[in-house]
Amino acid sequence: MIYDDFTNIKFSIQNLDIFIVRTSIFNALKEISPYLNGSLLDIGCGKMPYKEYILNNSGVQNYTGIDIEGALEYDINIRPDFTWDGKIIPFEADIFDCAICTEVLEHCPIPEEVFSEVFRILKPGGYLFLTVPFLWNLHEIPHDEYRYTPFSLERLLKNCGFTILLLKANGGWHASFGQMLGLWVRRAPLNSIERRILSIIFKPIIKLLIHRDKKYNIVFNNGQMITGLYGIAKK
Repeated sequence: MIYDDFTNIKFSIQNLDIFIVRTSIFNALKEISPYLNGSLLDIGCGKMPYKEYILNNSGVQNYTGIDIEGALEYDINIRPDFTWDGKIIPFEADIFDCAICTEVLEHCPIPEEVFSEVFRILKPGGYLFLTVPFLWNLHEIPHDEYRYTPFSLERLLKNCGFTILLLKANGGWHASFGQMLGLWVRRAPLNSIERRILSIIFKPIIKLLIHRDKKYNIVFNNGQMITGLYGIAKK
């Protein structure tokens, strides 16, 4: 079996920092795959890690990836089909059946511009699948702008014309604690011996927290903790 860091992730001491977030995004993608069909635009596509899965497990027939020029450093062997400036999507209106935008919007200084552009290029009745982090370390600085609540995300989408069909948390209290343990043990300033020993100790604890988190329906009430959000919006 071939493992990767996006669609087939093996739980190990080396990936305790990314396991929860990556598996939750992929599980969300599997949940909403019936909404994906026809022509798809992957906004902020990076390595396009979900392309093969989407083409094989949805109604998508044409897959287009777009990213900013600076993102090409992620992988010199995988280039996006098109580049953009992060503001204007270089396509005519009403030409894509659906779009995905995973872990990108936290880097957009004016998210309304991006949502308005996505709304413009989608056909009437087209769908947008998106994910955003909530509990995550600073990254790609200084281009790390926001952490979204469900209420801010809902307001931004509606203000740009979208109808929200689904908005859920990727994980709750137990997953949040597990994710923080994983981030700390893999990314905090520790020496290599400390990191390895603590990773071995925390791995079964994180696994238990993941299992416990699956038992709860997450409601956006006061006091709720979340790891991130995903949703489907319709034009």
